Amino acid sequence: MNQFWRHDAFKLVLALVSVVAITAGFRLGLHLTNPTTAALTYLLVVLATAAVSRLWVAILTSVVADLCLNYFFMPPFGTFTIADPQNWVALFAFFAVSVIASQLSAAVRDREREASARRDELGRLFDLSRDVLLTTDSKEAIRQLVRFVSRRFDLDYAAVCLPRSREWDVYEAGAGSVTLDTHQLSLVFAGAETVLEFDARARTYAGHRMMSFDGQNVRLVPLRFGTKAIGLLAAAGRPVEPGTLDALAGVVAIAVERAQFLEERKAAELARQSEELKSALLASLGHDLKTPLTAIRVAASNLQASWLQEADRREQSDLILAEVERLSRLFQNILEMARIDAGAIAADLRWVHPAEIVEAARDQVEHTLRRRRVDVESESDDLVRLDPRLTASALAHLLENAAQYTRPDSPITVNMSVSTDGLTLKIGDRGPGIAPGDLPHLFDRFYRGTEARQRVSGTGMGLSIARGMLAAERGRIWVENRPDGGAQFTIVVPAESKAAAAADHV
Repeated sequence: MNQFWRHDAFKLVLALVSVVAITAGFRLGLHLTNPTTAALTYLLVVLATAAVSRLWVAILTSVVADLCLNYFFMPPFGTFTIADPQNWVALFAFFAVSVIASQLSAAVRDREREASARRDELGRLFDLSRDVLLTTDSKEAIRQLVRFVSRRFDLDYAAVCLPRSREWDVYEAGAGSVTLDTHQLSLVFAGAETVLEFDARARTYAGHRMMSFDGQNVRLVPLRFGTKAIGLLAAAGRPVEPGTLDALAGVVAIAVERAQFLEERKAAELARQSEELKSALLASLGHDLKTPLTAIRVAASNLQASWLQEADRREQSDLILAEVERLSRLFQNILEMARIDAGAIAADLRWVHPAEIVEAARDQVEHTLRRRRVDVESESDDLVRLDPRLTASALAHLLENAAQYTRPDSPITVNMSVSTDGLTLKIGDRGPGIAPGDLPHLFDRFYRGTEARQRVSGTGMGLSIARGMLAAERGRIWVENRPDGGAQFTIVVPAESKAAAAADHV
């Protein structure tokens, strides 16, 4: 406010200086005494002043110009006495024209300021609408929304108040701090739930309230989605036109409903995915349990036959042991997935040689790798500090996966290396590779590619379990097709390293 007064005072001084300069120029420089010429020149100064300043500056300038016109340009000169009645008419006509022109100019300028303000408010509403559309995080959407409102409209304080049973959820933003009275919020909200009426003069719907909290005036505006009140918008600080506040409340109400809709849709999507996972798990378990149980039953029946030779009995016994191992592996996968979901896996770091990890992984899937060639290559003899149990279990799933989807005579390669990134294990095979459409989903739970479903039975849990175990020790896993055929899985586990010789001296 003081800044506006300083600007007006500067413009008043400039206008008065202009009047004085015109008077001196006409009387001292040009020796002009024609009142008509002086009046028109003074009128130009008054109109120019009215165009760039407020009304009171222009009126005061017109009063000074009127006095100068009387004193210097109307006989008798040098006095404020007017001898000719016609000069009275001219003097008052000049003053009336000056005042009316100043008022018209001020009115036009006010309309211009109002139009600019409405344009700015419309731009703020547009920017806020764009912010709402770009918000996709349903959990933090309302908190972000309040920050957007406070920033876009330069409010010291803004809050979105949503009723919840007998309590209120209040989301606040802004530099100011206001403690809202929940009882007053309930009263205002109850009033907003009554008959919906529109005030054409204020361009607002009923329900606006101005209240004082902590000595600060806060405007409470109902949030309406359609005709239903869903909450309140609180705003304090910079004055905002009531119609703009009503439009702002409408945008906020739509944003709140959108956030709730996104949350409900996300919950529905999670529920749908959960049902799909359950169905896939039951279908996979039903198939993978039926096959080994049938094989065990048939082999056990064959063992009771008296005509079997010793070699045949050993073959049937080995079949039972293999299927039992397969069942044990299946149930172990289920337990491991449950532990991953529950976050019950913690890394136990120890110094170990990478070769020990590979041997432990091969022991876990010994029956699957029987009569399979596994070539192990090592590029370093350093020790690494990691969780060998988790790393070996993840590697075992990859070895089992490679054995299932490649020919029995096809070798499996394991390359080990230690670098600043940690331990890197590369598991390659000579199988058919992975279809490009399956690559982005290969580590999803229960996902099995089209060719995999046709060729090999399984639950699709192995790769997902491997990723979960590695994640527990901040490891990564990815897959790519080899240029010479087959697939290559890469494991990188962050780990410290040291030379094996240094460990012997410890």
